[in-house]
Amino acid sequence: MKKFTVVGIDLAGSEKRNTGICSLKEKTIISFATLHANKEILTYVKNAQPDLIAIDAPLNLPPGRKSLDDKNGEHFRPCDRELQKRGIRFFPITLGPMRSLTQRGIDLKKKFSRLGFDVVEIYPGASQDVWNIPRKQMGLDKLRNGLKKLGIVGLKKEMNGDELDAITGAITGLYYLQNKAEVLGNFKNGAIVIPK
Repeated sequence: MKKFTVVGIDLAGSEKRNTGICSLKEKTIISFATLHANKEILTYVKNAQPDLIAIDAPLNLPPGRKSLDDKNGEHFRPCDRELQKRGIRFFPITLGPMRSLTQRGIDLKKKFSRLGFDVVEIYPGASQDVWNIPRKQMGLDKLRNGLKKLGIVGLKKEMNGDELDAITGAITGLYYLQNKAEVLGNFKNGAIVIPK
């Protein structure tokens, strides 16, 4: 069976804030970092040459919405409504700070696609809920232990919450490549990949 490399990105809405990133080969962490500028993120991805990039950021606008400033547009994508139905908490993508994250996610996805990389949207909180492991708000040690139980090798004590969420994203991407994930919504109108 092919050994997949996945880059997980816990993207921040602004280059001033921390973006967690990690490269995972199967279930072993190859490298991890906290980055800021899009340029740094692009360089990291080019060096990792992943089979897939899993980003924690909305990668599509809701269907029918022309822009994030469109006040009358739809606020939810079908994948967001599916999360709601399952009782998984999230922030609507048109809400204040989520707007800049959505715009940045869409822009980066275009850049990655132009470089020939496949990209999927993930949501660490949803994956953690499905796996029944604590989210980072419950404590980083608890989240780290939860990831360890999933068989992740190379976890470090000094990893911050953004890096641990990036690892969660990378494993979700790995599960997707191994057909152990489901796609909420569809890739044309917005899809979130979560573990089965």
